[in-house]
Amino acid sequence: MDRLIERGDEVLCVDNLFTGAKANIAHLLSHPRFEFMRHDVCHPLFVEVDAIFNLACPASPIHYQHDPVQTTKVSVIGSINMLGLAKRIKVPILQASTSEVYGDPTQHPQTESYWGNVNPIGLRSCYDEGKRCAETLFFDYHRQHGIDVKVARIFNTYGPRMHPADGRVVSNFVMQALRGEDITIYGDGSQTRSFCYVDDLVEALLRLMETPTGFTGPVNLGNPVEFTIRELAELVIELTGARSKLVQLPLPSDDPTQRKPDISLARRELDWEPAIRLREGLEQTIAYFRRLAN
Repeated sequence: MDRLIERGDEVLCVDNLFTGAKANIAHLLSHPRFEFMRHDVCHPLFVEVDAIFNLACPASPIHYQHDPVQTTKVSVIGSINMLGLAKRIKVPILQASTSEVYGDPTQHPQTESYWGNVNPIGLRSCYDEGKRCAETLFFDYHRQHGIDVKVARIFNTYGPRMHPADGRVVSNFVMQALRGEDITIYGDGSQTRSFCYVDDLVEALLRLMETPTGFTGPVNLGNPVEFTIRELAELVIELTGARSKLVQLPLPSDDPTQRKPDISLARRELDWEPAIRLREGLEQTIAYFRRLAN
C-alpha cells in the first residue's frame, strides 16, 4: 500500500483484521488517497476500483489451522467474490497464491509446471488445497469470462510488520532470540527454505499486475537462494547477539523438507529477481521487532 500511495494511486484497503493490525496502516489513515474498510471477503463486496490485489487468507499455520473451515472459505468463497467483482467492473485481479500448492515437493527446485505433492486431508490441507482451488477458480474465470487474472505463487516472505506471534520461522526465531529464550527447530534443522524480503516481493507483485493482458502466470515469486533452518537460526543468534541454544522438536505433520523456487519465468517476464540478501533483510526485521519490544 505504501508503494501504491507513493506512486500516486488511490488505495482502498479491505481487511477483517483477523491476522492484520491497524497499527500497520496507522500512518496512512489520514492520507487523502487512502481508505480503510473493515470487511470479510467471504461476503460480497460492491466497490468501484481499477485493479484488485487479492491477498486475503491467513498464511501462518497457527492462524490458518485455528479455524480450518474458515481458511478454506476465504480461499474459495473469497476468491469467487473477488472474481465476481472483477468480472462486474471489468478490471484485472491478482491472486496471492503460495508455494504451498507444491506441497512436499518431489521436484527441486520447483517450476510453475510442477503439479505438486499435496496431502488433501492433512492439517495443512485447508490452506494448501484452498489455495489450489483458488487457482482453479482464477483460471476458469479467465477462460470462461475473459477476466484478466494474474497468479503469483509466493514463497517464504519476511520483514517488518510481521505479527510477532504468527508462528512462522523468521518471527519465531527472532522473538525467541530477543527474549533470550532457546530457539526451537523442528527435526534436525536440515530442511530448507528460501527467504524473500518483503520489499522485493512487493516490487514483484507490482510488476506482475502491470504485465500485458493475457499474461496470467502462475509465476513463482521468491528468493532462489536456499538456506537450512539451522543456518537461519544460527544467523539470527549472530545478528541479535543472543546466547540462545538450539533445541530440537519433532517435525510437524506434512512439513515440506525442501522449498526453493525456480524464478526463470519471473526473470524473463517481469525482469525481476530479489535484491536484498538474507543478512540485510534480517537486520531490518530484527530492528523492527526490537522497537515492538520496547
